[in-house]
Amino acid sequence: MINVLIVDDSLTTREYLKQIINSDPVLRIAGEAKNGEEAVVLTENKKPDVVIMDIQMPGINGYEATRSIMEKCPVPIIVHSTLFAPEQTENIFKAMKAGAVAVSQKPPGIGHPDSKHLVEKLLKTIKLMSEVKVIRLLKQKTKRHGHVKEHLHQKVSAKAGSQVEIIAIGASTGGPPVLQSILSNLKTDFTIPIMIVQHIANGFLEGMVEWLSKTTPIPLKIPKAGERVKSGHIYFAPEDHQVGITASHNFHIHKTFNDNNLKRPINYLFSSVAQTYKKKSIGILLTGMGSDGAVGLKEMKTKKAITIAQDSESCVVFGMPKEAIKLDAATYILSPPDITAFLNKISRNLRK
Repeated sequence: MINVLIVDDSLTTREYLKQIINSDPVLRIAGEAKNGEEAVVLTENKKPDVVIMDIQMPGINGYEATRSIMEKCPVPIIVHSTLFAPEQTENIFKAMKAGAVAVSQKPPGIGHPDSKHLVEKLLKTIKLMSEVKVIRLLKQKTKRHGHVKEHLHQKVSAKAGSQVEIIAIGASTGGPPVLQSILSNLKTDFTIPIMIVQHIANGFLEGMVEWLSKTTPIPLKIPKAGERVKSGHIYFAPEDHQVGITASHNFHIHKTFNDNNLKRPINYLFSSVAQTYKKKSIGILLTGMGSDGAVGLKEMKTKKAITIAQDSESCVVFGMPKEAIKLDAATYILSPPDITAFLNKISRNLRK
């Protein structure tokens, strides 16, 4: 059984969530809290397998409760929100930075055309996130960025970065905080365009991009079909779309569908970059559940691109990077600070 703690200040929402959870024989209600204070106490006392956390609550909000729980008694936390107003954006992604493992859209009531799909998605998310091994959030000094590990220093030669024209990044579970760590520490004169696919619940991409833009020194945007790739920009794949790049360096974007079991947007991006840019590219696969991106990263490496997988110690879920490493798809296995330092050094090499 998977024991679930529900945290929401709305009685109606708590009752609906209980109904949803009780509909699945694998799930069980561990308790319910109407505010952040109760959430912290119940998590310590009940030891649930998963917490569903509302973000907007009186008193201690969802972000503050998440941070407290991750410091005292870490447990997988799913941030649960409606399609949020701009003022909610920061707290949602701050909660993810504090240790929440996923963000989920609150299912609308019975009778809504999206209700069944979103209920099924929530149940699946609860089950998957219950398997995530979280760690205690420790108050510590931020690791310094800016120096590539000594064993990489000689490898990142001027030649290695002299032809890089694009960087492709894929991320899933735990990705937003890692992306913030990497992007916020890029140098202001970083010019290599970056294309990112982040698996995230529908409705939350624009909020994530807005949150990241507050700490990233380079312009962020969601591209449109046919738009040309520009230097000094960071792009994010639109929700429910696959993004490739044509030989003329324009974005090729097309919609995917929920019933498409073969949907692998990171693989699609990496494969496209491998075909278009070959050795003039860098592929990076970050934390995430599943295997999306592993095959595509291998294809990039076969085309002589530089390929990087995030290391196990820094991953929320060492799923996608692990699959890539199994395929011998990663040239380097690095932590987020070392990935940033690596990219900054490549960018400096291009300007020499």
